[in-house]
Amino acid sequence: MSPPAAISPTRDYAQPIIAKTAASKPASTGNAKQTTIAEMENNWDSFAFNPIRESTVSRAMTRRYFADLDTHAESDIVIIGAGSCGLSTAFVLARARPDLKIAIIEAGVAPGGGAWLGGQLFSAMVMRKPADAFLREVGVEYEDEGDYVVVKHAALFTSTLLSKVLAFPNVKLFNATCVEDLITRPAEEGVRIAGVVTNWTLVSMHHDDQSCMDPNTINAPVIISTTGHDGPMGAFCVKRLVSMQRIEKLGGMRGLDMNVAEDAIVKGTREIVPGLIVGGMELSEVDGANRMGPTFGAMALSGVKAAEEALRIFDVRKKQNEL
Repeated sequence: MSPPAAISPTRDYAQPIIAKTAASKPASTGNAKQTTIAEMENNWDSFAFNPIRESTVSRAMTRRYFADLDTHAESDIVIIGAGSCGLSTAFVLARARPDLKIAIIEAGVAPGGGAWLGGQLFSAMVMRKPADAFLREVGVEYEDEGDYVVVKHAALFTSTLLSKVLAFPNVKLFNATCVEDLITRPAEEGVRIAGVVTNWTLVSMHHDDQSCMDPNTINAPVIISTTGHDGPMGAFCVKRLVSMQRIEKLGGMRGLDMNVAEDAIVKGTREIVPGLIVGGMELSEVDGANRMGPTFGAMALSGVKAAEEALRIFDVRKKQNEL
């Protein structure tokens, strides 16, 4: 039997965006000539960084961050969770609709969720076919093993996808930020979700031992929640739907069954209540679906379907949000 073939990506959808962005914002330097790495090598005795004031560094960061907060206080789509499902959703949405303002809210300092490693801290990532199609879309090489493919390290998938998403000019990631609540509006169905309530994650973790620290808000006609299965920050939105009596109870994640679980997560990705789409393992809690363990195809394809659902309902929800 011949060894598995290494599959090279056939196209890179985000590359034109990266090239266009770089061309539209050329690097600004104090020198007419840009230094190369080759010129620095073996010349370290005379090496020196350009001079700068500490306040300049602070202003360079804060000016941009607060401009982003101002811009995205009214967003078109908010994605909660920057794991493999949330990032896949953002990739498909940003590529399809460069006109939309997309904000990603991630509670952790490091985006990527649990997809930096495979199962039990093993490095390889397994995806069952046909999820290999998504790997080709984002440009991640893999080994073809027949019914499934293997990426040599899960971090290769996560870092590649993350870099593609952040290269889109219409996407902003707010990490170390968590969603504390949902903005609601009255609707015929009982309630419509119209945005998110946010706070620094470290602040949210200390509400019980500090005085009141009020949150911030982002309005958006479509929210996509991909916060994962139950945990400290997981399944937040569906648990909140229970507490606000929009759904009676959670089904609770069932035991591991890869063949059942992955199909169920992709097929079940949908708008749960008006304005709120749920994807990824968060669905296992609301639907009582099985867990899938260390296979990641459903995360990527749930993201594809979540983006499809968002585009399907966006115009209707946007019109409702303007009332």
